[in-house]
Amino acid sequence: MCAQAIPENDRCDCNTIHDEVVESVRSQMPSEETLLDLADLFKVFSDSTRVKILCALQYSEMCVCDIAALLGMSKSSISHQLRTLRQTKLAKNRRDGKIIYYSLDDDHVGNIFHQGLLHVSE
Repeated sequence: MCAQAIPENDRCDCNTIHDEVVESVRSQMPSEETLLDLADLFKVFSDSTRVKILCALQYSEMCVCDIAALLGMSKSSISHQLRTLRQTKLAKNRRDGKIIYYSLDDDHVGNIFHQGLLHVSE
């Protein structure tokens, strides 16, 4: 396999490091731990079933049975994905008698989802 040539406009031929820019950006960047947490959050969005569940929960609070019926999947597979969504604070639950209802954890989750949809729709 041969290496592809890098297009001219994608290469930087500059040998100057702009120290003030580098230091300014460095001082504004979140901690390494925070960036790792953010990367883990985005990994959760890499599963299409979890994305479908988040999409559904934007419209209504739902129980596992309803989500399974909506997505045509088993209750156990939905429960597994909901556990991941709860662990990453993207979804929350509440009990009403024997039924557990799930919803988005907060407005930020809906905003993340909406911004992602806008981005892929451009």
